[in-house]
Amino acid sequence: MRGGMKTTLAGLALLLAAGPMGAQDYPVEPPKADQAPPPPIGLALPEDYLAPPVDLVTPLAILDRLVVPGTRMQLEWRPGGGISAAEIPSPVVVTRGALSGPVLCLVAGVHGDEINGVEIVRQLSHGIDPTRLSGTVIGVPIVNVHGYSRGTRYLPDRRDLNRYFPGSRSGSIASRIANAFFQDIVSHCDMLVDFHTGSFERSNLPQVRADLTRPDVLEFSRHFGNTVVLHSPGNKGMLRVAATAVGVPAVTFEAGAPARLEPEEIAQAVAAIERLMVQTGMREDPTAADDATAEIDPEVVARRPDPAPIFLDSRWVRANSGGLLISEVTLGQRVQSGQRLGRVIDPVANVERYILAPVPGRVIGMALNQAVLPGYAAFHLGTETSEQQAVQEAVTPQDGEGPEPDPESRPSELAEPSDREDYE
Repeated sequence: MRGGMKTTLAGLALLLAAGPMGAQDYPVEPPKADQAPPPPIGLALPEDYLAPPVDLVTPLAILDRLVVPGTRMQLEWRPGGGISAAEIPSPVVVTRGALSGPVLCLVAGVHGDEINGVEIVRQLSHGIDPTRLSGTVIGVPIVNVHGYSRGTRYLPDRRDLNRYFPGSRSGSIASRIANAFFQDIVSHCDMLVDFHTGSFERSNLPQVRADLTRPDVLEFSRHFGNTVVLHSPGNKGMLRVAATAVGVPAVTFEAGAPARLEPEEIAQAVAAIERLMVQTGMREDPTAADDATAEIDPEVVARRPDPAPIFLDSRWVRANSGGLLISEVTLGQRVQSGQRLGRVIDPVANVERYILAPVPGRVIGMALNQAVLPGYAAFHLGTETSEQQAVQEAVTPQDGEGPEPDPESRPSELAEPSDREDYE
């Protein structure tokens, strides 16, 4: 019995001695800090093992509807108070991205006869894939349904809607419509582009007009690819001026002439906005896959947009006599001082008088061939400069900052554009 007990005790001692070594699941040498094993399954992971948090995208509440992430919805906007009860509603296309990002508002048709912008916003609003969008695009192709349905720039009372933002609830019809649009749409925007064309039978080279004295607007204006940027402080009552004043960086995008659809100008504007969305992180760059071969593929290099030229100083060249205007230059053309821009023919006296460029520059706006009176603004010339010089000149007070807004008792169409800026 004692012998068996001794054997059992000896075996137990051996098991106890070997136990720790058999249960050990790591080397005798403790691991170094940079070679730590992964934590056991089922235990909470340290921060180093956690994936970065993903921003939760919630539905957007707008115009009494909810637009869920990854979808597009077409809504209707009507100013309150029965202002437009007898008119067709203004369409509002909301594309809510599946990923988080800023809210970009694209607005057109503030002037009812400027239909290039209507088509630009329509194409962009319905051409964006919401499942691959970071942020939201709110497209309003026709703000002034009154003017659009009648083919005119103005509201029924002949007021210019783009002189009454942000508006008021108790003012004229223009003020009330402007106020309702500001509260219902602009209040949702993080940045805004307002599309226009030349006015009164004039055409504009595709261009961005921005107040470069505002740092947020200056930064915003850098994202439109190789589109021309013109410093323009704007006038009181303009949509972009009112939006910027409440912290929404806004610019005006001019493209073409009123009362007609111009495919080339429309395509340039659409490309500029697509570039804007890439630059602001709302969309992936479709040319990103070409970056690896960009250094050896000349076609890829050729597709890259050049830095945006900025036209700080601009002036209108006016006709000094009445008659029939015939242009001899085209939009975007560079001209020298003294070069002939066009001629005015007096059909009664059979006399031709030439319009000459007073300074070198580039034609960024021009009147279409038509009958003109003395003093008619015929050609808009812009002088190219660097961004640094543009900002420096923009913050320097200058004479003639543009016309004061017209009083409510006088139709806006009676006002004459200044030498520094035409109508927006």
